[in-house]
Amino acid sequence: QLQASGGGLVQAGDSLRLSCAASGGSFSRYDLGWLRQAPGKEDKFVAAINWSGDTTHYTDSVKGRFTISRDNAKNTVYLQMNSLKPEDTAVYYCAAITKGSYSTVQDYDYWGQGTQVTVSS
Repeated sequence: QLQASGGGLVQAGDSLRLSCAASGGSFSRYDLGWLRQAPGKEDKFVAAINWSGDTTHYTDSVKGRFTISRDNAKNTVYLQMNSLKPEDTAVYYCAAITKGSYSTVQDYDYWGQGTQVTVSS
């Protein structure tokens, strides 16, 4: 199971760090991603990290502002979000992917519960 936390209401320009804790299963075997769903929109890819943590991928809109990382000893993946913008407002989900493309939302196999991030202007 995956459980995201750390969301909240912030102002534009602020920072937040999301965490996603895993229980059960072999956390360190999985590549992981953060996905988000803005109000009235489809789920979108945000960032992904491979099982060992040495390869990361980002959607263009968050490059240079967001950083994904993981601590396999703690079974946790993080998303550090800096310079937040109102368009980052969404429910953020962490998910595991076993095959396919990181940027394809439908390729993620196991999803956790989301955490709401709201950025006011």
